[in-house]
Order: sequence, then C-alpha cells, then structure tokens
Amino acid sequence: MRVLRGGERIVRLFGELAAALTVVLVFVTVVDVLLRYLFRAGSVAVQEAEWHLFGLVVLLGVAETLRRDEHVRVDIIYARLAPAKQGLIDLLGSLLFLIPFAVVGIWTSASFAARAYRFGERSVDPGGLPFRFLIKGAITLGFLLLLLEGLAFAWRAFERARGKDTGQ
Repeated sequence: MRVLRGGERIVRLFGELAAALTVVLVFVTVVDVLLRYLFRAGSVAVQEAEWHLFGLVVLLGVAETLRRDEHVRVDIIYARLAPAKQGLIDLLGSLLFLIPFAVVGIWTSASFAARAYRFGERSVDPGGLPFRFLIKGAITLGFLLLLLEGLAFAWRAFERARGKDTGQ
C-alpha cells in the first residue's frame, strides 16, 4: 500500500535522525565527562541535554528498529515456524498489543505534552534546560511513528500469513 510505504519513509527519516543524534549524544557525554573530571566543573544543562538526547534516540529510533525487524524477540519457537505462521503471530501481536499500545501512548502523552506547553514547563534545576514540553512532545511523536510502523508491520504480517512474499 502506497500510504504505508509513505509512512515507512517518514519512519526511516526519523530513524536516520536518531542515528545522527546518537553521535551528538556521544559528543555531549564526552564534554560532560571532561568538564567534570578534568576541570572539576559541571553543568546541569549539559547533563539534562544528555538525557534529552538519549530520550530522543530511543523515541525516534524504536519505530525504525521495528521497520528493520531488529527488535527483541524470543526466537526459540518463532524461528522454527513457517513464514505464514510467523506472519500470523506477528499480525496477532500487532493487532492485540503493538497498535493498541501505540494508540494509548499517543492519547496519554499528547495531553502530557500539551499541559507542559501550556504552563511553559522548564527544568526545576537552576541552570537546567527550558522548553521541557519539547521532550514531552517527542514522546507523542515517538508513539505516532510507532503506530505508523505498527500498521505497516501488521500489513506485512497479514501478507505473510496469506503466504505472500512481502519483499522484507
């Protein structure tokens, strides 16, 4: 389906962004360590930037991990099944768990981020980062990406369960 392929292109783009943010995270972590241990100086903003970046890497990268089929799975039984049975298991898992989980995540995190935006939430620590609503909004974005990829994953699983090769 063209719509699902478009959604997967968006997921791939955010996955590439997550990969780039990983490099930035390493740099920020090195700066934090150097400041702390060589210069005996710390920065709350740098420490908060680390967990903001880590959160973004996870939130923006989880859907790409699913797209690449590199997520954690217990393969003891699954790996021995025929592709059609694997497709059925993936389809049921998507419909019963993945998609509802993503919808609930979107539903709950959107109000969480909106409230943070409305109140102009910022770090409570002196010298901390402003605009806390941005990282909270990334939670909603992460769940939206997961929903997009979950729908595509379910479609591919449906096709596999029907015995069709999905090219993945």
